[in-house]
Amino acid sequence: MRVPSSVVLPVGTHVDCCRQDEVEEKRQDIMTRTTAMLAERRSNLAHLISNLENSREPKSYTDQWERLKEMESRVLTILNLVAVNCTDDRDIKRLEATILGHVKNEKLFPEVIRVLPPIYRQVEAAIVDIAQSEEVAHHGMMDLQHLLSKLCQHQHLASLGRGLLQDILRYLHCVGLVVWYEEVKALESTVFLQPTFLITMFQLLVRHQLVQELERI
Repeated sequence: MRVPSSVVLPVGTHVDCCRQDEVEEKRQDIMTRTTAMLAERRSNLAHLISNLENSREPKSYTDQWERLKEMESRVLTILNLVAVNCTDDRDIKRLEATILGHVKNEKLFPEVIRVLPPIYRQVEAAIVDIAQSEEVAHHGMMDLQHLLSKLCQHQHLASLGRGLLQDILRYLHCVGLVVWYEEVKALESTVFLQPTFLITMFQLLVRHQLVQELERI
């Protein structure tokens, strides 16, 4: 919801726990509820915008109106749900092929045909080397300035500036090589070179029936 022109691929797991007719029924139910959720969001935003525009002093709410209009312009593209059996390697391969097929779709991802400057590839390769080196902790967290100094040790990246590095990090964040929460004040100076570590942490912290599990413990 926060990223302009986002593309979402819903994935349903545990197919092995359902009958085939149940899988299709659940798929349709999820897609129907997702469509309804988005429609409700658009309706709510339109209602809020209308209330501000019809208020006695609309100029007093300019900032709120602009923020709501920006949210209204952010459209999610919801792809057809993919149902998989995570215990079956063939299903995992099928999911992988589906994701790659969507990513290569220029209509969904215009950036896929973007021609990047050579330095983007050079920085990407250098970051991969740094992330795999023994001196980097398992969690892969690194201070932005420290990362810049490490990159500048490479002869062909000696003149790399902080501004250009940030542009490159935004790109690498988009493609999933690193995670950089530049919009979060407390994390803007931290780059996560190992996104899989974050995924593992989220799996431990954000899970189904977390409250019940904590109470049980």
